[in-house]
Amino acid sequence: MGKKVLDQGRAPVYEALNRFRQMRVVPFDVPGHKHGRGNPELAEFLGEKCVSIDVNSMKPLDNLCHPISVIKEAQMLAAQAFGAANAFFMVGGTTSSVQTMVLSTCKRGDKIILPRNVHQSVINALVLCGAVPVYVNPEVDHSLGIALGMKREQVAKAIKENPDAVAVLVNNPTYYGICSDIKAIVKMAHEAGMYALADEAHGTHFYFGPGMPVSAMKAGADMAAVSMHKSGGSLTQSSLLLAGERMNPDYIRQIINLTQTTSGSYLLMSSLDISRRNLALRGKEVFAKVIAMADYAREEINAIGGYYAYGRELVNGDSIFDFDPTKLSVHTRNIGLAGIEVYDLLRDEYDIQIEFGDIGNILAYLSIGDRMQELERLVSALAEIRRLYQKDPTGLLSSEYIDPEVVASPQEAFYANKKSVPLRESVGLVCSEFVMCYPPGIPILAPGEKITADIIAYIEYAKEKGCSLTGPRDPEVNNLNVLH
Repeated sequence: MGKKVLDQGRAPVYEALNRFRQMRVVPFDVPGHKHGRGNPELAEFLGEKCVSIDVNSMKPLDNLCHPISVIKEAQMLAAQAFGAANAFFMVGGTTSSVQTMVLSTCKRGDKIILPRNVHQSVINALVLCGAVPVYVNPEVDHSLGIALGMKREQVAKAIKENPDAVAVLVNNPTYYGICSDIKAIVKMAHEAGMYALADEAHGTHFYFGPGMPVSAMKAGADMAAVSMHKSGGSLTQSSLLLAGERMNPDYIRQIINLTQTTSGSYLLMSSLDISRRNLALRGKEVFAKVIAMADYAREEINAIGGYYAYGRELVNGDSIFDFDPTKLSVHTRNIGLAGIEVYDLLRDEYDIQIEFGDIGNILAYLSIGDRMQELERLVSALAEIRRLYQKDPTGLLSSEYIDPEVVASPQEAFYANKKSVPLRESVGLVCSEFVMCYPPGIPILAPGEKITADIIAYIEYAKEKGCSLTGPRDPEVNNLNVLH
């Protein structure tokens, strides 16, 4: 007998909070602002409605650590909407979803196969649990200077050489919109007795939009971390963790409770509930419009000259198996400007805040709240930047990705005895901390990796161009911590 089809028009957490609001309960519990009365400036800033539902777990509202009523119902609705066996509301961002996937499948000493262009949260999870990465170095498109997806033969080779690995992790898609052949990779992982995990921080819309790349759950993955707050419309820091039939939901919940707060925010949970309902009811038509806007913007930006807004024409059936049509990724190096320089100009001169700029590209994140008039403004600003600021592109660095040499496991290196050395004197030593441009938050160096002259040159160039470097203990990134 098939599963009962649930009513996607319902939003149980939201409904319970509305009932609670009408009850006019006298609060002798936390939080201490007591529906905003104790902090009038906060109530005025966020609004009475908002602070009145910033409440603690209680019987009528269920408990995120052990859901048995309204949160459980809301999670079941999310699971069905996303085609998963189970879904979990996460209030620590997609970082907590990614870390739960790794901690649910790996323990100390286990090997996990993954691309090196993963988000820092994946390697952070390896620091926590002691698993050892087996990196599949992604192909690089040198003209664009971006890392691509994992090739099927590279994954097959990694699986063959590491039959004792416990899981394979895939980005679906990368920050720039590049998709690997996730269906084939899931099949290979399962045939080898491994779990298949997907970082879908940038792929929420794959579950709802027409003509989108295949979603992780549809591809048969065991778990997927889905950033509802990115393209799904929920509040920042709210996320979903999806799990397939092979995963034990009770064990996953225990893993979540190792690191997630016991005071789950009802603002975040209700935003997940309302956003899931919105996507389930209107997602298809909304994302069809987003794709149309992105296609239009690509065409207009490419007509300016100098810029290259890339899309599905890059698809090669393997390392670029598919492309996310909502991603407005634009290569800027041919107008003589690093992506970060265009990013800064857009914000400082035109009051336009895009998602990120790195060495050679910018990304404008399009989603359910965008309108055509703002896109027109972006396109005309880019045209003006080219006219006013264009330079000779010679001498600009191109590569966004340098193959790492892993010498020690992330956990070993992170907790080892370390010393601080000047950046230029660190060549040949082993790094014991992270260095990354944020966003996108993909480490240039991770704990346990050998520092090379190329990596130092890249870090210095990124600093000079104004990238926001994060990770090291030294906030100026003049020194690096290395193994003693």
